Amino acid sequence: MTVRVERTFELSVSPEDVWAFISDPEKRADAISVVDSYTTDGDTTTWHVELPIPVVRSTIDVETRDVEVDPPTFVKFVGKSGIFNVTGEHEIREAEGDGSTLTNRFVVDGKVPGVETFFERNLDGELDRLQRKLEEDGQTKGP
Repeated sequence: MTVRVERTFELSVSPEDVWAFISDPEKRADAISVVDSYTTDGDTTTWHVELPIPVVRSTIDVETRDVEVDPPTFVKFVGKSGIFNVTGEHEIREAEGDGSTLTNRFVVDGKVPGVETFFERNLDGELDRLQRKLEEDGQTKGP
């Protein structure tokens, strides 16, 4: 089964600061709650994912890489594992007034029972977490 989510949110963070965050594979990995840790080797960032589902009893390695980058407005990444594949897109636009708008699109293809249900239930929460991380990161940079 495939799970698709698209969500757009307004941020008080400048488009430049959103780009600095969203184009960094390590910051993206850090924003995902089920990524226990990650390693980077060249163009590949491997997420070490812990999914709380009965079928998966160990950490899943998901090899991710950016497949399309159009600075400073768009990044698309693909992650592959034996349990699921994920494609993510982030599109940044300048908001009216201050801040920016970030459109996020995710497609998760589960390969074992329970994966798709987990992501279907949790992708909105993960996007909430991403939004919080972006706002926190932008606040630490200051105006």
